[in-house]
Amino acid sequence: MSQIRPFVLFVPMAVFIAAAVASLIDLAAFQAFAKSLSDWILAHFSTAIVWAVFGFVLTCVAVVVSPLGKVKIGGADAKALLSMWNWFAITLCTTIATGILFWAMAEPVFHLTQPGGRAFEPGGAEAQSFALVSLYMHWSISPYAIYTVAGLSFALAYHNLGKRYSVSGPFSVLLGREPHKAVSSVLDASILLALVMGMAASMGAGMLLLGSGISDLTGLSTGPVMLAFVAAAIAVVVLISSVSGLLRGIRVLSDWNVRFFFVFIGFIFFFGPTREMFVQGGAALGQYALDFVPRSLFIGEAAGDKTWAFDWTIVYFANWLAWAPVTAMFLGRISRGYTVRAFVLVNLVLPSLFSLFWMSVFGVFAIETEAATGGALSTAMSSAGIEGVIFEALRSLPLTEIMVPFLLILAFVSYVTAADSNTEAIAQICRTHDGMPTEVDSKADDKELRMGKALKMVWVVLLAVTAWIMVAFSGIDGVRMLSNVGGLPALFIVIGLQLSLFRMMGQVNQLDGAHIKTVAAE
Repeated sequence: MSQIRPFVLFVPMAVFIAAAVASLIDLAAFQAFAKSLSDWILAHFSTAIVWAVFGFVLTCVAVVVSPLGKVKIGGADAKALLSMWNWFAITLCTTIATGILFWAMAEPVFHLTQPGGRAFEPGGAEAQSFALVSLYMHWSISPYAIYTVAGLSFALAYHNLGKRYSVSGPFSVLLGREPHKAVSSVLDASILLALVMGMAASMGAGMLLLGSGISDLTGLSTGPVMLAFVAAAIAVVVLISSVSGLLRGIRVLSDWNVRFFFVFIGFIFFFGPTREMFVQGGAALGQYALDFVPRSLFIGEAAGDKTWAFDWTIVYFANWLAWAPVTAMFLGRISRGYTVRAFVLVNLVLPSLFSLFWMSVFGVFAIETEAATGGALSTAMSSAGIEGVIFEALRSLPLTEIMVPFLLILAFVSYVTAADSNTEAIAQICRTHDGMPTEVDSKADDKELRMGKALKMVWVVLLAVTAWIMVAFSGIDGVRMLSNVGGLPALFIVIGLQLSLFRMMGQVNQLDGAHIKTVAAE
């Protein structure tokens, strides 16, 4: 029978609430405090971050070609929880939320005018290539390698070796013994705090995007009342989905979410500058391949502007790291029944390919629209914020009256799907487990189910209220910076998970023969 872990639940909750209250009391001081922490980390640990992330990419390659690649997660007789399509859909939606909608066109507009300290003409061909390559660096192979290493280490430790449902589980493989209970609690509380900070910032960004779209359609102002309705709608749908079961609500949501993604990208691809998407996107992909190592390690020409790197690449990597440990627990949990090579395919290769195609289409669309309209996107960014860029760009295409509402639905479902999976992981971290945390159709587990649903409800409501307060009355910049700060402890946690994975490479026979847990069909 599971029990609440008070330290893991209440300490992150208290810090999270305190951050929101502090931003209300003195926003400027709170943002200054968050920025000072972020700047200190960037100044002292940026090199460690970029080398570690590059190391995670190499680790994924090593895993695939090693004997570990053929090991089945859960043991030789394990049955898959999900079809390959559902597995990919849930993985993709869990890891991207609304980020690719929010930044796919806004980011290249930034990079066109500020190309990383390079001596490029703003808006010229070299700046355009730099903008696209930067999108690829921030949204494809490198970030997904972080998730893959962390998720695979957890999946094997949990499903094959029977370790606890905690980030400390793989560490027991590395250390050869279970970490002290207090150490495990501190690790889980730290990663939980980083995740909820990131989720609050992400929900705030999603609320701004939805509010801007509703305002664009109706002419209503994006004020506290509208944002409150948006927050409430998100919370209600997340709750409905999350309490319906791990493999019920999120399976349906993610399936439709990915279909919506393909419809939207297909619309932009066919009605946008299709030829330029092939020409510029293809050339940028080639440049990305050439620049991957220098841009990953900031050597050679890429070392020219550390300030730009601090503001973009390293901040992105820190944010991906902050989300990785908790998200990896969920990704590892749903991977049972597939091989390690399939795990790398679904968690690294396929999402990276999707992201590369998405960023090529939307990045080129933004670049060409900015040039064709004489800077309309950058003007919209200055006047309406980042969230206004995509709506301004859609005005240059036909069927705007249809596509803007479609985009709003897509943004809504995207965040709900990601929030569903992460609140599931949060609820599991906040309690102890004697066996595998899953929903089983038996009366003996009714109390377990009620506890899990109650924890989800508490966190969803708290996240929605806090995100609304920050967006409507305060600001999300400080909390976003604090979520980046969470990348520092997460960096060392993911490195530890990487080392655990290396150790498991020498335990192939033990891993392959294991069949520790059985999960009832849901």
